[in-house]
Amino acid sequence: MPTITLEDIAGTLRTARLKGEPIAAPTETWPSLNADMAFEVQKINVGHAVADGDRLVGYKLGNIAKVMQDAFGLDQPDYGHLLASSFAFEGTTLNLGNFIEPFVELEPAFILGKRLGGKNTTIADVINAIDYAVPSIEIIDSRVKNWAIGLADTLADNGSTGAIILGGTPRRVTDLNLRDTRGVLKFNDREVISGTTGNILGNPLAAVAWLVNRLADYGVEFEAGQVILSGSCLQAVPMKETGRWSGTFEGWGTIEFDVA
Repeated sequence: MPTITLEDIAGTLRTARLKGEPIAAPTETWPSLNADMAFEVQKINVGHAVADGDRLVGYKLGNIAKVMQDAFGLDQPDYGHLLASSFAFEGTTLNLGNFIEPFVELEPAFILGKRLGGKNTTIADVINAIDYAVPSIEIIDSRVKNWAIGLADTLADNGSTGAIILGGTPRRVTDLNLRDTRGVLKFNDREVISGTTGNILGNPLAAVAWLVNRLADYGVEFEAGQVILSGSCLQAVPMKETGRWSGTFEGWGTIEFDVA
């Protein structure tokens, strides 16, 4: 990209987020943008947010389940930074107008008790580093028109993060069957989709290990206290109407929120 810098691409995405107006896919405008460059774009915008008073509180993995990759036309996972400003409280009302084209996902979230990072990180390392797990809702939202994204596009857009809601039923991972826990999303008390945590790379602990190893390529390590989202166990559902959403992991806990 001889005339366009990564800072220029980052600025375009920041403007789209602030205005709530989607743009053409970055790779359509800047065809030479690849995944490594896109992650640098992501880091630039995280840096701007932190400089403006936001706080880095964790990382996310997206599109790890095949149903998610099929839904958005991707063939590999994406990943992003979690900023404190993206978190909403359970039981609060979200404004549909604050999003562009949102989708709701149900996924496990892990809060670390120890630092975690480096190549060759194993699932055992992940288990030893996790303090506890909570059910979570992630609302994904893209600054790209019509979700016409490739991997570099969603990476530049911070993994298409919209909002995150953490549930209030923390559990030790030794008390959960993360290999095969059924998750259900409901809208206005009607079940719209279900899936199992086994869809998350066999189990979400393996997904976290994958994320640690992938981000180690960029020199990223996770710190104690940070939140790690492992990815959805079921296909994301469009959030188009006002009403009440609930997400439940059977035998674990439920998260509810309203959309107005």
